[in-house]
Amino acid sequence: MNPERRQLSVINLPESTPPEVRLPVVPETIVVHLGAPNQPAENVEIPFSDYIKNVASSEIYPTWPEEALRANIYAQISFALNRIYTEWYRSRGYDFDITSSIQFDQAFVKDRDVFENVSDIVDEIFNDYLRRPDQANPLFAQFCSGTTVTCDGLSQWGSVDLANQGLDALEILRTYYGDDLELVEDAPIENLTESYPGVPLELGDSNNDVYVIQQSLNRIRRNFPAIPRIPLEDGVFDPATQEAVRVFQQVFNMPVTGVVDKATWYRIKEIYTSVKKLADLYSEGIRLDEAELLYPGQLTVGDTGLPVTTIQYYLNAFAYFNPYIPAVPIDGIYSSDTAAAVEVFQRQYGLDPTGITDRETWYKMQEVYRGILSVVDTEFGDLKPAIYPGYLLSQGLENQDVENLQRYLTYISRYLPEIPLTEVTGYFGAKTEEAVRAFQELYGIPATGRVGALTWNTITFVYRRLLSEQNNTGES
Repeated sequence: MNPERRQLSVINLPESTPPEVRLPVVPETIVVHLGAPNQPAENVEIPFSDYIKNVASSEIYPTWPEEALRANIYAQISFALNRIYTEWYRSRGYDFDITSSIQFDQAFVKDRDVFENVSDIVDEIFNDYLRRPDQANPLFAQFCSGTTVTCDGLSQWGSVDLANQGLDALEILRTYYGDDLELVEDAPIENLTESYPGVPLELGDSNNDVYVIQQSLNRIRRNFPAIPRIPLEDGVFDPATQEAVRVFQQVFNMPVTGVVDKATWYRIKEIYTSVKKLADLYSEGIRLDEAELLYPGQLTVGDTGLPVTTIQYYLNAFAYFNPYIPAVPIDGIYSSDTAAAVEVFQRQYGLDPTGITDRETWYKMQEVYRGILSVVDTEFGDLKPAIYPGYLLSQGLENQDVENLQRYLTYISRYLPEIPLTEVTGYFGAKTEEAVRAFQELYGIPATGRVGALTWNTITFVYRRLLSEQNNTGES
């Protein structure tokens, strides 16, 4: 063994993946299509570890040296996780994760016996995978026999020769995949769901899923420059994001709606994977900083900030219409009272009652809130403040909600000179943003220039207070 060989880095992950980073997880089960992708065939759902045991027993021999077995199994795990992480088949409309065809994936034989020593190794390492340094995606660990078929990746029979020379599994892998390789150990195991959020993303939405779409579209436009650049990748579905979505849909012959429905979501994911070459051995990869998320993946007791305030606003709106849901203070602090109200909401709407606001709970809250808006009869003629419209208002937006906002701000600016006058046009331009920023600064709200639940609620509260005071003094 060459004493100068540099050892591979080994990365140990915590038991649960931090919600702020989109890191791969090992699925509890995997769906295997018993044939080529377009071939009618049975789908089999089995535990992921059983799948790897089957593949290893179908691809390699139990009599091989243990280090060769380990090297091959690491490659097989990483290959399968790459398919799952990129949703390679599901983004193309298939209802499975991987095929049994060696032309496209790796060998799998339904109901075959597995070798005992292979089974023992898989039980030990099935949630370890390979990646490049500073990349989030599992390595597309291409491999082949090395005799009848050769490739750029691992040679299965060649790994036997290297193991017989005394190399361990990691050194064997480095020989084929290069020095820049890491082994991630003890990746979390989860019951995976599809990446699509379950509801369409549209103008005014603000969340991590919008951020992912913005990142993806800006990368895709490097290969398809007709798609306009989204200036701010901030998780806010603004008019610039809407236009980028519309052009993407036009370029790829989809219905041009400017809304990211399920078909558009997965078409974006498919093209993103393609331009990044994530299913190639030497891909561009997804950098770890690209996998970081802007918003907390979930909110729980002790969390603070605007997302918490928005949840509290929603809960209070629900409490007004549903006596079972308790009202909570809108203070931006996820207290035990907020958690208790969230738990009641979850029970009311058939969710797991954890008291934690996860992705599913967040979207259900938005769905219920918008349902409330659809049945509330709101009068605008006398400037009666409307309830929060349920989405973020930002520059470039043009509709009735913007016009209402401008009316409130215009009235407020008559009595608070710190707020610059804005015209009532229904278009959210630079002057409206300036007025919003000034209002936010005056009332200690983060000065983003955008109007979410907290800003809207504060503006309408101030408007009502001023209107009441002036009515009581007889002024107009």
